[in-house]
Amino acid sequence: MAANQTSLNIDDARFPLPGHDFEQQATSDIVETKDFDYSKRSQWLRAAVLGANDGLVSIGSLMMGVGAVKQDVKAMILTGCAGLVAGASSMAIGEFVSVQSQLDIELAQIKRNKQRRDSEEVPEEEEGEKANLPSPTQASAASAIAFALGASVPVLAASFIGQYKLRLGVVVGAVTLALMAFGWLGAVLGKAPTVKSSLRVLIGGWFAMAITFGLTKLIGSTGL
Repeated sequence: MAANQTSLNIDDARFPLPGHDFEQQATSDIVETKDFDYSKRSQWLRAAVLGANDGLVSIGSLMMGVGAVKQDVKAMILTGCAGLVAGASSMAIGEFVSVQSQLDIELAQIKRNKQRRDSEEVPEEEEGEKANLPSPTQASAASAIAFALGASVPVLAASFIGQYKLRLGVVVGAVTLALMAFGWLGAVLGKAPTVKSSLRVLIGGWFAMAITFGLTKLIGSTGL
């Protein structure tokens, strides 16, 4: 009997059951999923989300400010279009300069690390370090495109409404929905709390539009 058990154990060791490999593979996949670093998305995600929010809030606020003193739909649309082009260009240039400065710093650090490894005869890891470097072009393009997409929401919303008060309400409503959508999208992609992120973005956008509308209305009423 003991001999039979020994024989079975030896056979199990020589020929492992397929189920064991499957369980190990499943466990490995779960660990890899849990260990996924969502911060790797931060480079383009930050630029895209900030660009879209900037476009929505700044152009929406700008159009509300113009609408506070002028009821002409053409003036609002021209102001929105000019702000869209200027804002997208500014975001692209600013993001490129910022990320390029970060890239220069990290490249200099990689060079110093390489010199240290050469002097200490440590195995090189330069290619792995360079693979994680930020891309100024990618961040710049993401900011410009996202800003333009966000800014187009209030511009398109105001383009088809002739009545003054209704136009202002439609602009506020469109910006509100878009802010909630972008806040939710950014939270989902970054694995952050969706409700909290959406509300934070929404309240900030409302605050900016209210201040711009109120101050412009006040300045316009004084005749300055």
